[in-house]
Amino acid sequence: MAAPSAAMRKKLQRKFRLRGFTLKVDALEEAAAFLDRFPDAEDDALDLLLDELDKEPLKSSILDRDAVRRVVSLLVEAEEAVDAASPAATSARSALRVVDSFVVPRFHYDPIKKVFYEHTGRLAIHGEAGDKAALYRDRYQVLLQRLTRDKYFSRPAFETVMSENDSCEITSIQSLIGCVGRRWIMGVISQLEERQFYLEDLTGAVPIDLANAKITSGFFVENTVIVAEGELLSNGIFQVNTCGFPPLEDRDASLSLLMGLDFFGGGVIPTEETLRLTSLENKAVNDMFVILSDVWLDNSETMEKLGVVLDGYESVEVVPSLFVLMGNFCSQPCNLAFNSFEELRLQFGKLGEMIAARTRLKEHSRFLFIPGPDDAGPSKALPRCALPKYLIEELQKHIPNAIFVSNPCRVKFYTQEIVFFRQDLLYRMRRSCLIPPTTEETSDPFEHLVATITHQSHLCPLPLTVQPIIWNYDHCLRLYPTPHTIVLADKSEQKAFKYTGITCFNPGSFANDSTFAAYRPCTKEVELSALES
Repeated sequence: MAAPSAAMRKKLQRKFRLRGFTLKVDALEEAAAFLDRFPDAEDDALDLLLDELDKEPLKSSILDRDAVRRVVSLLVEAEEAVDAASPAATSARSALRVVDSFVVPRFHYDPIKKVFYEHTGRLAIHGEAGDKAALYRDRYQVLLQRLTRDKYFSRPAFETVMSENDSCEITSIQSLIGCVGRRWIMGVISQLEERQFYLEDLTGAVPIDLANAKITSGFFVENTVIVAEGELLSNGIFQVNTCGFPPLEDRDASLSLLMGLDFFGGGVIPTEETLRLTSLENKAVNDMFVILSDVWLDNSETMEKLGVVLDGYESVEVVPSLFVLMGNFCSQPCNLAFNSFEELRLQFGKLGEMIAARTRLKEHSRFLFIPGPDDAGPSKALPRCALPKYLIEELQKHIPNAIFVSNPCRVKFYTQEIVFFRQDLLYRMRRSCLIPPTTEETSDPFEHLVATITHQSHLCPLPLTVQPIIWNYDHCLRLYPTPHTIVLADKSEQKAFKYTGITCFNPGSFANDSTFAAYRPCTKEVELSALES
């Protein structure tokens, strides 16, 4: 293999950098060798290579020889590399980048320097005691640094004539001792003693009385971070008058302060490339995602209904660009008592046959599989890894480009960030609630749920005793900066709700009530659908 020229090296490095990739030396040589095959269509071949790399679930934006070689071999096999480089053939497919939870980068906040820095090194699945403490500390720091920028809670640069009662500046819990009068504190609700709740921050803990507190929308459960206004009584209890969640921050404001750090995991996109992708996104009016939850493969009625849905989309003029099939994939929990794994493997194979029989869908749509809370896997802790290879091998024979990812998972469509999460969250949040939710703004439980997870910047702010989380991978459930769209698949009633510009929806349970959803990323419109019974 001849070494690439200096001009070629420079060109490759610049083009890859524009897409958010960094090339190792051996990867650069591999890419240059691929371009040598197409001396008359070098630019087209390079664009195609980059488009295909965008589709790969890469573990890092730093590319080595293996990552490039894998894509090159697929393109060489395709034989029509140059023809396929036209925008019409690649735009919809290359627009999509799927991010598995276990490759999402982790960031820590430095409160002294007031900057985030990326965690380097391996993250252990089985953490130590310090990792559990770090989970709560990191959640708290993310919300505190956001709160300190809010105009209502930040100290003015110049002291004005302001009474103590007008100040909303946060007081640390340690500093409450000896304070009289109204104070604002921020902390995590904890039950350090039975039936006695405390508010904890990084300096200490104080028992709280929420009996007469006026609250904002949302579910106030253990582990949630709240901002409380009240006063410290002589008995040492902080009596809460009003409390709510930390205020939200606009997505663009968060991004502007993160200095190009990639919290989402889809790779950092330079401004020049963002403008190009935004333009393409606005033109992608025909792109549509179809989302189904609770696709029970062992239930003949559910499979018949799925056939009806697939037939319907097979016959439309422009087929959906993505089908998202979410668990549970079995009507029975796949626990230690489950003994039909061989049968489930064959049922996945039948699903592959069913999809392959619809030739337009097989050729033009992509299929994304996300496990549910009762699907097969090493544990019930979040994030859950992708479905076991044993179960999906038969399906992959029919649909080789099917994508199997973790729960939750993230999808980047051009510049748009979408989070998919399959968990029966609403029931658990309502069960774990410490105070009945207020009905002042809304009585809709789904709207309360959306308010909770967005203000907490976390998909599952439940106590770890209710929903275990892998301590070192808690950052995979963060919603900071806020994504454009959050899909909260739940067995409860299907709903859609737009909250502070964030599109949130539950497609419903396909197996139970034949409901599903279609999402148009271009307009962020949600169509809640159901099959007629």
